Formats: sequence, structure tokens, C-alpha cells
Amino acid sequence: MSRVFCKSLIPLLAFSSSSSSYYSAQFRFRHSRRPNVSPMATEASSSSSSPSPSSAIDFLTLCHRLKTTKRAGWVRRGVNDPESIADHMYRMGVMALISADLPGVDRDKCIKMAIVHDIAEAIVGDITPADGISKDEKSRRERAALEDMCQLLGGGSRAKEISDLWMEYEENSTLEAKVVKDFDKVEMILQALEYENEQGKDLDEFFQSTAGKFQTEVGKAWASEVASRRKKSN
Repeated sequence: MSRVFCKSLIPLLAFSSSSSSYYSAQFRFRHSRRPNVSPMATEASSSSSSPSPSSAIDFLTLCHRLKTTKRAGWVRRGVNDPESIADHMYRMGVMALISADLPGVDRDKCIKMAIVHDIAEAIVGDITPADGISKDEKSRRERAALEDMCQLLGGGSRAKEISDLWMEYEENSTLEAKVVKDFDKVEMILQALEYENEQGKDLDEFFQSTAGKFQTEVGKAWASEVASRRKKSN
């Protein structure tokens, strides 16, 4: 993929209510304009487990938005210098890394799932309940964005792994998904506690929104520890 494509991609990535279909059309149009390659090169590319250097850098350039897009919930509450989507995913990855071994749970898979679970937000942004968008519509937009990102990566086993991990998390279909969903909530309330302590904010709604929704013992234990520390700090 050319540098012209990579540079022209970035201005298109502003969030809007119709972003999913718009981005899908843009990606597919641009993919259709790729230079022709020989059948031998195509076969070699499709059989490889790794993306080409060009596809990898294009994909990583798109993922840059995860580092620069602030988490919408904190922005709406007037938090100063709020965390980015990538900040959130990184600490979730660390959570999975340091968590104790759990029966029937693949910890390495949890780490991978944590660092891709919000990856579609590089295109659609951080959609929250306050946006008035239904869960079904949010899921539709994110699935379309994920498909485009996997195409940008060049398909193959790496793209499939990202897609499978994302879908598993989205569907809450495995023990690993349930653990990572709990980490998602724990990370949020821990961040809320830190903002309360650092900036004097009242972010109780974030604690209320997760109350009673933890699915695993590790999630319940860590959430309880955060709640205990919050009581001590008040």
C-alpha cells in the first residue's frame, strides 16, 4: 500500500453518527485502487502468517488514533487531561499479565484480548450510552470498522486472530472474555478513583454503573479492593 494511501487515510478518521458505512465505503474504494500484483505475489502474501511491512505500518498508523482519542466518559465529566483509549487498554493488558492463574483460563489469551477489545474505536471513536446509540447499532459500527481494519492489515492469520479475539470478547462467550470484561470495569473504576483523588471530582456514577455486574472471582475481588480504598479516601 502506498504512502499516498496512508497519508490520505488519516483525515477520514473523525467520528460521526454515520461513520461505519462511510469508512467501509472509503476503505473498500481505496483497496480497489491498489496496484496490480502478480498471482505469485498474491499467493505468497495470503499464505504468510505475517502482514507485509506496508500493511503493518498502515495498520499501526491507524491505531495511532487509539493513543490520541480521549475516553469520552471522562471528557464529558470535565476531567483534566483524561486518559486515551490506548491508556485504558494498556493497563487492562497489565491486569491480565499480573493476575493469578485461574482454572480453565488462558492468561496469554486474556492479555491479547485486553489489547484488542477496543481496537475498532480507532475508527468509530469511544461510543458511550450518553451518545444515544443503541447497543445493536454500536456493535454494527464496530464490527464494520474491525472488518476494515483487518482488511487494512492484509487479512491472513494475524488479522483473523485479532478478529476472533474481538468477537469472543464482544459475545462474552468464554471464560477469558468474562475475565477481560471484568478487567474493563475494574480499570474504569480504578481510574475513576484516581481522578477523584487527584482532581476532586465526584465520579460516583461510574461505580454505580458497574455495581453487581462482575462475573468472575478475580473481578469481584479487585473491584472490592478499589471500593475499599475509595471509602478510606473519602
